[in-house]
Amino acid sequence: MTVSRIRGCGTALVTPFTREGAVDERALRALVEFQLAEGIDFLVPCGSTGEAATLTPAEHRRIVEITVEVVRGRVPVMAGAGSNNTARAVELSREMERAGATHLLHVSPMYNKPPQRGIVAHFRTVAEATSLPIVVYNVPGRTASNIEPATAIELAAIPNIVGIKEASGRLEQIVAVLRDRPAHFSVLSGDDALTIDVIRAGGDGVISVVSNVVPGQMTALVRSALDGRWDKAQAIHDRLRPWMEAAFVESNPIPVKAALAMLGKAEGWVRLPLVPLDLAHYDQVRASLVHAGALTS
Repeated sequence: MTVSRIRGCGTALVTPFTREGAVDERALRALVEFQLAEGIDFLVPCGSTGEAATLTPAEHRRIVEITVEVVRGRVPVMAGAGSNNTARAVELSREMERAGATHLLHVSPMYNKPPQRGIVAHFRTVAEATSLPIVVYNVPGRTASNIEPATAIELAAIPNIVGIKEASGRLEQIVAVLRDRPAHFSVLSGDDALTIDVIRAGGDGVISVVSNVVPGQMTALVRSALDGRWDKAQAIHDRLRPWMEAAFVESNPIPVKAALAMLGKAEGWVRLPLVPLDLAHYDQVRASLVHAGALTS
């Protein structure tokens, strides 16, 4: 990541749990070390992939504290701090700042379905409450509302809102943001499969789910694309494509946790209302990991 603009591949970290449902701190530490050893550019704990919606406030802070402790300043830590309650989002932002996060990731308010001016008011209020740089997260499939390109550009005028994770799946919308954004404002893909397309259009990287399992390969894909080495980037993408598909065969992070369990890096447990991977998908996930070179056949 650069000072002027966030760039590269960041992992949307899972939160490992024990069979009993507690946060598995040992597995979390090992996962963070694995990411760093593989050259990841930044880490994003306590987002959607981290099952933040089911974490207690104490667990949320502890996960970020552990991530910061293991990272030891080697890469930025962009902590999830979103809420559909603006007051809670402000409180959580301040808590993540105290926990040592370098950046914040804030999802657009879900369920409430605010109009665009409400989205702007929400993010403005949060931004004014913290000194940390904020990346806005647009994921209409989870929030039931979309951050329109004009709204994203309006948010980019707020000094410490420094980027957007775009998971709308609408490339034309992402291109519209890229066309009008200010120089400091990063546009990061929120969909692994669209990473090359977003970078080719002028984007800055990805906040990735599949990199929980293949951080080195996803980082190499992003760096190759950013350097204009499209053949290499495409070759990596083709190798990872089956895993990119399998990682979303059920709701994220169910498949990626199952994959980490197959690799012996964490247990596959999720918290209700999520449930473990359906056995009908087990062979597809395993085969995709073999194809990616992450697992031997």
